[in-house]
Parts: sequence; C-alpha cells; structure tokens
Amino acid sequence: MVAAGDAGSSVAETLGIKPDMVVQEIGWDEDVDQDVREAIEERIGGELLDEDAQEVVDVVLLWWRDGDGDLGDAIVDARVSLDDEGVIWVLTPKTGRPGHVEPADIAEVVPTVGLSQTSTLNVGPAWAGSRMVSPKNARR
Repeated sequence: MVAAGDAGSSVAETLGIKPDMVVQEIGWDEDVDQDVREAIEERIGGELLDEDAQEVVDVVLLWWRDGDGDLGDAIVDARVSLDDEGVIWVLTPKTGRPGHVEPADIAEVVPTVGLSQTSTLNVGPAWAGSRMVSPKNARR
C-alpha cells in the first residue's frame, strides 16, 4: 500500500515501474515533471538512462511535445533498445498546456509503428501518458 504522502511513488507504480527495472528517458527538457522522474529513479533504485544509452531497457519514457518532429520516427527509434516485453510511455503535455499533442495524433501513429496502445493516464499535474507495447502475437 502506498502512503498518502507518497504520490510520486504511486505514479511510478501506476506506470508499471518495478524495482531494478532499466528505464530510458528520451526527450528530456526543462519542462518535464521532475517529481515523476525522481519517483521513478527512487523506485528503480538508480538513475534513468539518457537517450544515447545502448543498453536493453524495460521501459522508455518518451517526453513528447507538439513541434518535436515526427512522433512515429521517435517511437521507432525508442524501440531500438526496448526489450521484447518492454513498454513505451509517450508523455505529452495535457490539454491547454504548451506543446499539447492531440490523443488522435498519437492513436494514428501507433499501428503505423507496429505497436498497440493499451492505456492512457494522467502523469503528474501537467503531463498525460499513453502506454504502448508490441502486440502479443508480434512478440518473439
């Protein structure tokens, strides 16, 4: 059970982050939610890997804003280091915030890159997350 004052850890759990997982962060900028980042680092017991890391990872956090380029290309690049059973969380600013990405734009990209979108949720006060995985029949 998560204590009421431990909201950050709760976010990490909600994202499916478990101790000792390897988590890569792509698209970091000054606007990302530091509380979410810190909660994930606390949960995994280490630091997030940056976008240049070459290790196989369990989870990719892809901070994405309107104007960052081609989301499909970014997701394809994020999959390179992802374990077959891994998860990509596309984190976008919530509606009304600078850089907001329409959910339909994300949903349109998902099948094109060979993934399935399984859920969406609020990630902190300013960000929303879309969970993407390889379809079960496509996993090795």
